[in-house]
Amino acid sequence: MPAERGATDAAAAPAEAAARPSWAQRLKQGLAKTRGALTGQIAGLFGAGAKIDETLYEELESVLLSADVGVEATQHLIGRLRERVKKDRLTEAAQLRDALKAELAALLRPLEQPLLTGGAKPFVIMLAGVNGAGKTTTIGKLARRFQDEGKSVLLAAGDTFRAAAREQLAEWGKRNQVEVIQSQAGDPAAVIFDALHAATARGIDIVLADTAGRLPTQLHLMDEIRKVKRVLQKADPGAPHEVLLVLDANIGQNALLQVKAFDEALGLTGLVMTKLDGTAKGGILAALAKRQPVPVRFIGVGEGMEDLQAFRVDEFVDALFA
Repeated sequence: MPAERGATDAAAAPAEAAARPSWAQRLKQGLAKTRGALTGQIAGLFGAGAKIDETLYEELESVLLSADVGVEATQHLIGRLRERVKKDRLTEAAQLRDALKAELAALLRPLEQPLLTGGAKPFVIMLAGVNGAGKTTTIGKLARRFQDEGKSVLLAAGDTFRAAAREQLAEWGKRNQVEVIQSQAGDPAAVIFDALHAATARGIDIVLADTAGRLPTQLHLMDEIRKVKRVLQKADPGAPHEVLLVLDANIGQNALLQVKAFDEALGLTGLVMTKLDGTAKGGILAALAKRQPVPVRFIGVGEGMEDLQAFRVDEFVDALFA
């Protein structure tokens, strides 16, 4: 009987794996709101028999702005489409759909830069962001991702202000069987400093350092996070090796302000865009590409561990126009 059950379980596992949607399918599902807002309206513009004229350009401009593509990126895309129409002698509006897809991909391409963690040991990743952006959850998902790559991970609970944040990070540590360095009270920089030394002593590959959520307008807290970085650099001149800002895609154009402020304070090396499945305005990535072209390391389209993946332009654009 046990043998039969084992055989049944073994047969069920591939079936479950086969039934599980691929990343491309999950990405398409996750971007459904943005796709509905963007391509649903575009389909009406680019319908059969529609002609390329100033009215079409104006309507397309409105659609892009409504998807939070932003003024600068919208003007750039419309300008590039005008050039294509002239160069390729396009006459039918339907021909513009593929042209728009290609131009959007070209605009986003500089943001596609994968995170490489092999340059230092321990490789210290400092994460920042406002409260509610999904920072702690992102740390948990990244910890699992790095473990799946065969790397050892240590977490630093640098948010010493909120007990809930420490508890949440501790829970992620338990779930991933990863040690969490924390302190119930004290200096966030000191906690992260201790974590770096512990990781060095134990030969840990990756340190994920949480920091307290803060608004860019909270100048004293922005000064504090600068201090965290300075303290790390005293312990290891190369640290932090990556400074990630976690952004909630639902905040729209406010993302530009956050990226600018945190970049000025910390020198961002990458972004993590979360909750893309919850907004109809995923075009914010185009706005960032034009105004604040910080590499997008990862995007999130769901709550599952597997729903945080490296940003790949072609997958993203294909999902938008599927």
